[in-house]
This record gives sequence, C-alpha cells and structure tokens, in this order.
Amino acid sequence: MTTEIESMIVLRALRTLGRLRGLDRVGVMTGNRGRWPQTDEERGVEDVTLLVLEWLGEQGVNAMIRMDAERLADNTPAWTFAASGGPLAHGMRADGRTVQQCMSVALARLRDAGLSVPF
Repeated sequence: MTTEIESMIVLRALRTLGRLRGLDRVGVMTGNRGRWPQTDEERGVEDVTLLVLEWLGEQGVNAMIRMDAERLADNTPAWTFAASGGPLAHGMRADGRTVQQCMSVALARLRDAGLSVPF
C-alpha cells in the first residue's frame, strides 16, 4: 500500500523528471535515443537525488554520492555516485562534471542493471 505522502513524493519526482533536459549523450550511449529526458541547468535530477538514495536503501542497495574537491581543482569529473549490494550483482560507479551528469549516468546504469528506479 502506498500512503498519500509517498504518492505525493512520487508525483513530485515524476513532475521533476518531466522538466529534465540534456541526457542526449546517455540516450546515444545506451541506444535508447529519445527515451531519456534532458537536464535543466536550474532544476532537474539533483532534486530527486536524495529520494533515489533513500529508495535504493529500501531495496537493500548501499549507495552514495560524493564531490571530490581535488578532482574539481584538477578540472576532472568531481562528482561520483557509487552503489553495491542488494539486487546489484556487481558494484557500480558513475562520474560526472556536474551532479546532473553524474546522476543521469547513474540512473541509466541502475536501469541497465535491472533496477526500476521510480524517479
């Protein structure tokens, strides 16, 4: 059973996903051109990142997102998402120059690994 609050959270996340723009590169890489939304520089996947982490924890997946100041100073992708355990057969990692890019790649890889992330 889904509570009213959970329904509201999912609805907000779906609305946010509807506003996303910019994941074209992910679509090209996965062959799902047109399936992935694009990120919005002002709002987007970063709005649901904590919800994604919480949902993954509920599925038994250990997950984190991290920003590395040294890599940022070196002008290399500073954001890292990592996940392991639960239904994931192997640990996974996604890096990006922005939180949007990092989480976009992470969500695509989680879906490829068989997790139907609802955000």
